[in-house]
Amino acid sequence: MASYNVLIVDDLPKNIQVLGKILSDEGFRVAFSTNGQDALRLVGETGFDCILLDIMMPGMDGFEVCMELKKKAVSQDIPVIFLTAKNEQESVVKGFELGAQDYVTKPFNSAELIARVKTHIDLVEKKKELNNLNLHLEDKVRQRTSELENANRQLERLEQTKSDFLSIISHELRTPLTGITGLTGLLDQTELDDEQKEYIQFLKQAAGRLVRFSDIALLITSLQSKNQRFELFPISVNVLLEMAADGLSDLLNEKQVDLNIQHYPPQAMIVCEGDLLRKCIEIAVETLANQLPANSLISLGYELTESGTSIFLRDNGLGFSEELLREYKNDLSKSIILAYEGIGLSLTAVCLIMRMQNGYVRLSNHNDGGAEIRLHFN
Repeated sequence: MASYNVLIVDDLPKNIQVLGKILSDEGFRVAFSTNGQDALRLVGETGFDCILLDIMMPGMDGFEVCMELKKKAVSQDIPVIFLTAKNEQESVVKGFELGAQDYVTKPFNSAELIARVKTHIDLVEKKKELNNLNLHLEDKVRQRTSELENANRQLERLEQTKSDFLSIISHELRTPLTGITGLTGLLDQTELDDEQKEYIQFLKQAAGRLVRFSDIALLITSLQSKNQRFELFPISVNVLLEMAADGLSDLLNEKQVDLNIQHYPPQAMIVCEGDLLRKCIEIAVETLANQLPANSLISLGYELTESGTSIFLRDNGLGFSEELLREYKNDLSKSIILAYEGIGLSLTAVCLIMRMQNGYVRLSNHNDGGAEIRLHFN
């Protein structure tokens, strides 16, 4: 500890001599002062690691010196150890109140004195190390935060680019598809043989699938965007089902599939984004309808359970495959989407919409064998 400086402040030269020898023998560099004014001047000129301060001194006593030391930034962190007589316990308490760190009593015990000085110097050093570590950590946190913010901004730009790209693709697909749909409609009104009618029907189905793909792909991208915000409000379930049915009339007529809405008392409400949930129901109905033969039936309704409200869709077809039900876990992997290209993408959109509305989706086959999609709200 030879690099540490200790200041002794005492009006008695004999005490300074005794303390100075004890500290010097331990390798400390020692300075001294016999009054408070000189002590404060020395502290302002020289950096000290510890101050031994006598309480009872003529003129400026130890208490006043301690108060001045703790007022100044240059000296407020220097540990102060008061030098007291055994009968000055009240003075010790006052010294602590003024900011002193410790005290030693006269006559001085060498081992105790050295231990206390070393302890308080070490505490200051540890505090400095901790402050330096905190500053270093704060710099690292700021640097890492800046890196994350830059990465997030880049991701947002990429998301926006992806969304814009899909919007362009959707628009570019719709333009020629509108022409194809119009031409197939005109050809339907002309005299064609059976083979030609089959070709036209195939073209209409292919164009419809492409339109549907572009719409759902764009919807999925929009739902995954971080900038997307939704306002959730209570809405009547019966009203919601009627709205969805209105939007499905053309599709159901084309597919020759009947939709049976099971009405219940009107008091049932769901907190949701109404337009988005209506779209979710329409996609789910369309998903089932596309897998059904003509003259099939889809039932649409809801149930109130102990865990919440479930909107259900049931058909009288062959049901979902066991593989799809086994692999599905309220989400769809890429492999499942590709394997079930007729329904995979649609179900992905349904799952995302429900997740945005704090709900979830369950797929199953009901007791009669048909497929069931259940949209559950807690």
